Amino acid sequence: MDQLKNSTPPKAQIKPRELHAHGHKRSDDYYWLNERENPEVIEYLRKENEYTSAMMEDTQILQENIYREIIGRIKQTDMSVPYFINGYFYYTRYEESGEYPVYCRKKETLENAEEIMLDVNELAKGHEFFNVSGITVSPDNRMINYGVDNVGRRIYTIHFKNLESGDILEETVPGTSGSATWAGDNKTLFMRLKMSRHFDLIKFSVVNSVMENLLK
Repeated sequence: MDQLKNSTPPKAQIKPRELHAHGHKRSDDYYWLNERENPEVIEYLRKENEYTSAMMEDTQILQENIYREIIGRIKQTDMSVPYFINGYFYYTRYEESGEYPVYCRKKETLENAEEIMLDVNELAKGHEFFNVSGITVSPDNRMINYGVDNVGRRIYTIHFKNLESGDILEETVPGTSGSATWAGDNKTLFMRLKMSRHFDLIKFSVVNSVMENLLK
């Protein structure tokens, strides 16, 4: 660590790449850093992390104290304001032992029994990073879809859950923006699918997994 403190920060190599889009061209010297599986990228990030740890080593106790102070000011058991739509009150709550939200609903009145639609704490087990986005209920209240990003790139896989049985379906749609909109038939959804540097509009059937690109 002491040797790293006296060294210069890691410097990424310049590898110019010419990019063409919308009738324009530009040069990106660091485009190669997009290659997540490239051993050179991984090694460069490792050096960056080592250098950062060395330079911040003297602040470890301060970091821990600040973190504990922030946590101490956050209410560990909290609940959002319920909202009513299509026969149900929906809300999100946090449990003291959980890091992630629990998505719930109650039918017709808040005095009725709670139904847990999605406990993200359970889904996140075994993952270093986990984010759920865009939970949407089908018009007949029987299904939900939600996006999952377990890498941190904001590219989500859409999952489907049957709220009556509690089963999560095998069908998934990877590479989306994180949300989907149900059609009135309760089996068709519309979503944005990430294609390279743009998104395509997709129609997807949860019944037979048929996917149609509406922009082609």
